[in-house]
Amino acid sequence: MSLLTTILTLLVALEFFYIMYLETFATTSKATSKVFRMSKDELNRKSVATLFKNQGIYNGLLGIGLIYSIFSTNASVEINRLILCYIILVALYGSLTSDKKIIVTQGGLAILTLLTTFF
Repeated sequence: MSLLTTILTLLVALEFFYIMYLETFATTSKATSKVFRMSKDELNRKSVATLFKNQGIYNGLLGIGLIYSIFSTNASVEINRLILCYIILVALYGSLTSDKKIIVTQGGLAILTLLTTFF
């Protein structure tokens, strides 16, 4: 894996750890409200908080998978590509069902990183 791909992969992992932080630990924060464009009242609903915390765990696992792909000696590029493709597909789904910007805000760096794995 090239140095550029490694750095970009780390940045994507950090992005997903930040999303995990917002969803799991700072569920009702101002930052979470702003990022997800949801009112504090809505974020304070128990059902929403539970869903956010659950989704946060998944986002954290994506970050862990990306970190693993950097340090694994077996099939690291393939693992990296698989996780990046998943992130891009989820961002595409989000852009089709929620907000068109998601493909850029959540998927943009992952797309760039995926492209670097082929060089």
